[in-house]
Amino acid sequence: MDISNSLAFITGGASGLGLATAQAVIAAGGRVVLVDVQAELGQQAASSLGDRAKFIQADITDEAQVDAAVADAVSFLGGLNFVVNCAGVVAPGRAVGREGALAGSKFSRVIAINLIGTFFVNKATANVMQHSPANADGERGVIIQTASVAAFDGQIGQPAYAASKAGVVGMTLPLAREFARFGVRVVTVAPGLFETPMMASLPPEAQQSLAAQVPFPSRLGRPAEYAQLAVGIFGNPMLNGETIRLDGAIRLEPK
Repeated sequence: MDISNSLAFITGGASGLGLATAQAVIAAGGRVVLVDVQAELGQQAASSLGDRAKFIQADITDEAQVDAAVADAVSFLGGLNFVVNCAGVVAPGRAVGREGALAGSKFSRVIAINLIGTFFVNKATANVMQHSPANADGERGVIIQTASVAAFDGQIGQPAYAASKAGVVGMTLPLAREFARFGVRVVTVAPGLFETPMMASLPPEAQQSLAAQVPFPSRLGRPAEYAQLAVGIFGNPMLNGETIRLDGAIRLEPK
């Protein structure tokens, strides 16, 4: 599919990986809807992208809000053929820490945002794309999910995060198989250590220490590199039902 004709719905689009992907889509000539819970940041991001972008405030853990955001996006975009799930939280916590067992509500919140919210977006957007016009190859759209290397190398203190991202990886193939009948591909990206707002909240020394753990290139990943992969996935029809690690060959240590 041609990225210049993309009509993109990007969650977590107010910053980080989502915003970088939106910038790449706009630069290529496409149109974008940014979805995020952060209203002020989202409005600023959409404004910076110009009149081919719009911000919609929505909580992806609320199914009704997701459905409404998708309907609003289709009205603005004139269709839908590209979905990028970047909304997510880390929320570290040991199952049994110094203050006792992890509260179930904290575990549930991470699962609700990272996994269930992603599913809500996937099903709502796929339901729209199944009726979209197909290109010459029969393609109607692409859904990209964002997992993490923690899905495979989960560290101590990451049971909720690792479980949520492993669930995202687990959804990839069954959704790709299901959506194949109407020409919608599903691909997951599992980033390693990236320059995101969450990473920026750490002290500079901590960021440098983490960057040094990456074999090559020995630095944090850049959001533009995630965006470059997302655009490449959109354009390559044989990429489907797969999870791609984007991590500089890092394998996380136990802690």
